[in-house]
Amino acid sequence: MANPRLIKKYPNRRLYDTQTSTYITLADVKQLVLDQEEFQVVDAKSGEDLTRQILLQIILEEEQTGMPMFTPSVLTQIIRSYGNAMQGIMGSYLEKNVQAFIDIQKKLQEQSKAFYENNKIGPEMWAQFINMQAPVIQSMMANYIEQSKNLFVQMQENMQNQARSMFSAFPFGASTGNDNGGKK
Repeated sequence: MANPRLIKKYPNRRLYDTQTSTYITLADVKQLVLDQEEFQVVDAKSGEDLTRQILLQIILEEEQTGMPMFTPSVLTQIIRSYGNAMQGIMGSYLEKNVQAFIDIQKKLQEQSKAFYENNKIGPEMWAQFINMQAPVIQSMMANYIEQSKNLFVQMQENMQNQARSMFSAFPFGASTGNDNGGKK
């Protein structure tokens, strides 16, 4: 869609969908996400883009109900990444891993659908099959995460080596092993 659906947020915290000319709730915005509709939330007065803030608010509400996706440990690590030199890379890394997870999930759904349709099994048997696949899927995801972690560590090492070689020509920070504490 060329122009995303525009939602205005007013000072009274109400959200106004300009496409339907109605006030909507966060649950309605969540449904737009689930329906894969492109939208943008802007402050009605200033025009400031508030889309990320609204999405984070939806995530916060989801985390408070049901089974949370983010453990305190994960949230702690994310917070520690802010202000870090790797902050920009962390966002990209998370985005690519979430996309990889979505791609894997989509492929599994397609394969499952084909298997279900080709074998004409009943819903009970299908549920049993899916339940038996959970450990396999978890193992596959664990392997993917381990590979992803290894690639990330390798990338960090490559960046450090490039930085060392780039800065080795400069006299500062070079350790020659005969450091006399700055005395001549």
